[in-house]
Amino acid sequence: MKNIKLHLTVLALVIIAEFIGPFKYQIGVGTIVLLPMLYALILGILTTPKFLKISKEKEMDDAGSLIGITLMLLMAKYGTTIGPNIPVIIRSSPALILQEFGNIGTVLLGVPIAVLLGLKRESIGAAHSISREPNVAYIGEEYGLDSPEGEGVLSVYIIGTVFGTIFIGVLASVLAAYTPFHPYALAMASGVGSASMMTASVGSLTAMFPEMATELQAFGASSNLLSGLDGLYMSIWIAIPLAEWMYRKSYRLKYGVLPPEEEKK
Repeated sequence: MKNIKLHLTVLALVIIAEFIGPFKYQIGVGTIVLLPMLYALILGILTTPKFLKISKEKEMDDAGSLIGITLMLLMAKYGTTIGPNIPVIIRSSPALILQEFGNIGTVLLGVPIAVLLGLKRESIGAAHSISREPNVAYIGEEYGLDSPEGEGVLSVYIIGTVFGTIFIGVLASVLAAYTPFHPYALAMASGVGSASMMTASVGSLTAMFPEMATELQAFGASSNLLSGLDGLYMSIWIAIPLAEWMYRKSYRLKYGVLPPEEEKK
């Protein structure tokens, strides 16, 4: 009850965001989809002490400590959707599983660039995946969200929420219009583990191919479901160890020495 003001503020922001609802904007061949989660994020930023001062520093700190709990609830919800859809996953193409190896690409490309730009261990959290809810939960459990790795994953999470849906919605439209990729393949690729990004991407494809709407939504949902299931294990077993290794190599290449935490060992 000591956080009653915080809970009421969050409730009010969610109600306002849901009341506004989703918006779709047609820009050339692309469709930009704005979802309520984006409005809630922007409104939440406006309540901070730097703007409307509705929330104080203490409430912001308390909100940060509650992220892990809310993500656990979200993971439980994911579990309830995975179980009933196991037959759909089994019938899906192996391509749905192989797409998770795309996480390796974010590590190989993202970590060296992040270190080159001056980031330290923040690069591990930021570049090990697309940093959606399961990844935030894992980084929080493994390193702590107040750690450099936690700062990295939360930064990309916020950026992905604000710009990710817009980017992937337009990208799907452009690829569908100017490349030979089949709409089904693009719908599969839309399932990156983010419900908002998948919705934006499939929404753009559905607007271009309304006669395939049902199939596109099925492929996108199945792909996203599978990404939520095995994407976390991909991060644990492959992406994080690879990101740690890439960080050490990139750091030594730039600064000529091992990272400080490695030298202490």
